[in-house]
Amino acid sequence: MHPAPHRGSSRGRGAGTPRSRRRAAAAVVAAGTLLPAACGGTPADRSAVDELSVLATTGILADLARHVVGDRMDVVQLVPTGADPHSYEPTLRDVRSVVYADAAFSNYMLLEDHSIIRTIDGNLPAGVPNVALAEAAVKYAAEIIPLVENVSLDTVWLGLRVRGDGEQHGASRTSKVELRATDVTGPGELVAYLTETFGNPAFYVDSSDGLDDDDVTSLPPEAHTHMSWAFTEPGIYELTLAADLTVDDGSEVAVAPETTFTFAVGVDPHSVPGHEGSTVLSQGHADLAVDLDEGEVYVYADPHGGGELTQQVHAADDVVIDVPTRALHEIPPDPGFRFLGRAGEQVYQLPQAVLGAHVHGEIDPHLWQNVANAQSYVEIIRDTVSEIDPAGAAEYRANADAYLTELEELDTYVEETIAQIPPSRRYLVTTHDAFGYLAAAYDIDIAGFVTPNPATEPSMQERRRLVETIRNLQIPAVFLEPNLIARSSTLVETAEDLDVEVCPIYGDTFDDTVTNYVEMMRFNADTLRECLS
Repeated sequence: MHPAPHRGSSRGRGAGTPRSRRRAAAAVVAAGTLLPAACGGTPADRSAVDELSVLATTGILADLARHVVGDRMDVVQLVPTGADPHSYEPTLRDVRSVVYADAAFSNYMLLEDHSIIRTIDGNLPAGVPNVALAEAAVKYAAEIIPLVENVSLDTVWLGLRVRGDGEQHGASRTSKVELRATDVTGPGELVAYLTETFGNPAFYVDSSDGLDDDDVTSLPPEAHTHMSWAFTEPGIYELTLAADLTVDDGSEVAVAPETTFTFAVGVDPHSVPGHEGSTVLSQGHADLAVDLDEGEVYVYADPHGGGELTQQVHAADDVVIDVPTRALHEIPPDPGFRFLGRAGEQVYQLPQAVLGAHVHGEIDPHLWQNVANAQSYVEIIRDTVSEIDPAGAAEYRANADAYLTELEELDTYVEETIAQIPPSRRYLVTTHDAFGYLAAAYDIDIAGFVTPNPATEPSMQERRRLVETIRNLQIPAVFLEPNLIARSSTLVETAEDLDVEVCPIYGDTFDDTVTNYVEMMRFNADTLRECLS
């Protein structure tokens, strides 16, 4: 349960006082745009409370904010402790918290689920600071790194992507692009789906029951998502997609013509009629991409895993996506996958590669895993709240200075602790790609493994690859976030088979053991040293 936010004080700042804007927001609530809080009870009478309130999306950001504002402001945390910011869906109580906020701090760079960002941007009163810390931190000397996904799979790793910001169409970060399946042809059924964090399928395209308004994927601008692609019979399939942009006023814009993509499933991809000379995609990372700026839909491919520097654009009519015989997988016994057929039967499948909803952009958003970047966040929060409440600026500066000193000591501690690990053992194997900044800042190699298809049992080749990685590098331990251990059976079982320790590490959220940012980073440094040395 989130704490109820408090009413802003009458300290003046542009666009009306906090109290006057809260009265306007309260009028919106009274008019019926918000329902009573989902967790029950009647909203408190805020007219009797005279305290400023700031909103932070995650527990990490809320902790940083509390160290800056002290007792002078209330800090409301949107995503509950232990919940995944990549997939959390806001409640009506969360909407009310946004309405009453005097400032909002998100991480963004597509860390938070799009519904969180839409809730903030759509309900925050006019004139209230709305700060995306990861993006603002660049001006405060934060170091950012690209999100390079290099998962070794036996087949092409296929997702969906939106390129460009759509500014010429009036798009913003709260806009959404819908990629809609309008036609599927082939000898069997085509199903594109997402395996969510708890192993349940969410469908994007399912031709088995005909195409309708449910056969659609919604993404924000400049975003990418992973997914699985299943084909029930061998042969040639064609999938036609249309792309529409919904801007902030609710109007829709057709941003690209319908475009058809070709899949060769269990047959020779070089002999597809009409595509004899086409490029064949059989490995690496590729997306069916809509380009908002160019008004096109095409294949955006990275066959060698090098990121932006090696990605290629292929026109849809000049490429064939290869789904080879080695892509055959058994349908799992879980009743949730009956849409693919009977348990134990085989289907051709391009795997999702990463567990859960995983929408992201080109920059790794987990900046706080480098303590120096967290210091930049603190400075941004300090400057923002000082503008909101000039009378408290001296107090905020003093709080921030003390905390920045503590973070400087923390940075030294993390660096010196990890340096005690022999370089030959400084390898991180985990299932969540949240530790790129930790690796870059403190000289750790990511030897990471992600289950190619978390809904099914990994193939023998996939298990062998993990076993060989651990054996060849003589890795003594693998690392899992506590809230993911129960969902990462492959890594846990492989570690047990090799007599390798499974150790905890924290990425996006706290729990009852680790309750603040300093504890988290000290814990991560300690667990790496203890388990790898």
